[in-house]
Amino acid sequence: MRRPSILFLNRVYPPGRGATGRILRDLARRFAREGWHVTIITTGPKKARERDGSVRIIRIKGPEKPSGLFGYSWIWLKMLWTALRLSKRHLVVTMTDPPMLVLVGNIVARFKKSHHMHWCQDLYPDVLPALGFKVPDFVLGWFKSLSRRAIKSCDRVVVIGRCMAHRLTDDGIDPAHITMIPNWPDFELVRPVNNNTKSVNGHDAVEMVEGAKPYQELLKEGQKFKVLYAGNIGQAHPVETILDAAEKLNVEYPEIEFIFVGDGPRFDAVAKERSARRLDNIRLLPYQPAGNLRALMESGDIHLVSMKEAAAGYVVPSKIYAAMAVKRPCIFVGPEDCEAAQMIHDFGAGIIIPQGNSDDLARAIVHYRTSGEDWFAAQGGAANAGKVFMPKQSIRAWMERAWNVVEEDFKRTGS
Repeated sequence: MRRPSILFLNRVYPPGRGATGRILRDLARRFAREGWHVTIITTGPKKARERDGSVRIIRIKGPEKPSGLFGYSWIWLKMLWTALRLSKRHLVVTMTDPPMLVLVGNIVARFKKSHHMHWCQDLYPDVLPALGFKVPDFVLGWFKSLSRRAIKSCDRVVVIGRCMAHRLTDDGIDPAHITMIPNWPDFELVRPVNNNTKSVNGHDAVEMVEGAKPYQELLKEGQKFKVLYAGNIGQAHPVETILDAAEKLNVEYPEIEFIFVGDGPRFDAVAKERSARRLDNIRLLPYQPAGNLRALMESGDIHLVSMKEAAAGYVVPSKIYAAMAVKRPCIFVGPEDCEAAQMIHDFGAGIIIPQGNSDDLARAIVHYRTSGEDWFAAQGGAANAGKVFMPKQSIRAWMERAWNVVEEDFKRTGS
């Protein structure tokens, strides 16, 4: 009997940076280990064909950060053309970068007579207004109609949040065709380490990995109470409320330090605000390699996650899984009616603050700084959440759903 085959489509795949590329690599490698023929169509600085172990990678030439509608549309068309030129795969899996990639999967599945699953990381085109794109209502409605028709034709839709599932069912998608499988933290954050512990900012923390000792010393400097924002600052992740809270705490609580880690234009904007407001309690660190990831995440006494109110149900910030993985309380600055807020409520792992309410955010940070009892309670909730949102659970669920889609056809024909 031939081995089952699967084709993934996503603009990002390592070494390109991006959370969707990281989790795709984790999943693709697992499929390959389980005996599937795995092919990925993605982008890179130049056209190339590569191997990631047993995973076959086809890269089309594309910029790391496409600009505007034309840039994304051109990548979309090249991914479609590349997929159509391949031989039939049993299963096609589309993600959501570039937007409306579900249409590519729909076309390829029809032409190749393949099964199609859509892995909905972001809900397009619905999220575009929340990202700051001014799209006429009739255009948005037309694209939404195309998207929903393509989603309805999928064998299965995998969403990463309950709020996202509710959005789709409200639009008439059959709930029986929707599966909720949460994203997962980086494997570097869940691999076992030794049980030696030490005090960091007054709290017990797991001993940081050997390769990160110099970075550990950098972060421990001055024994500050660290409020960590690590990762992408996208259009759906405003930081104005965080900056306003930092300004309120700058003089009265000098031992509280805000650390932003990453790169890109939005980080440059944070740097300008820090200078303009003379915020000595903000530190900016560049993007960090994987070897420093655990040390970085464990260095934060609390983690911050931010999301626009208008993005509820359309995106799920991946930063929250990292906070849970390293057992750190999380303050979510965003809407109550979304997956991130629900996770925090379910496990008692932190506090939810609405966007624009910098006074409450400042008070919440000070509360965790001064109340060890409440910090440890939230830390315990985060630890319990970290046991649930593990890579192996989500990846196992993905494997089961994929096999369920192709099993009957594959066993009948063997091809």
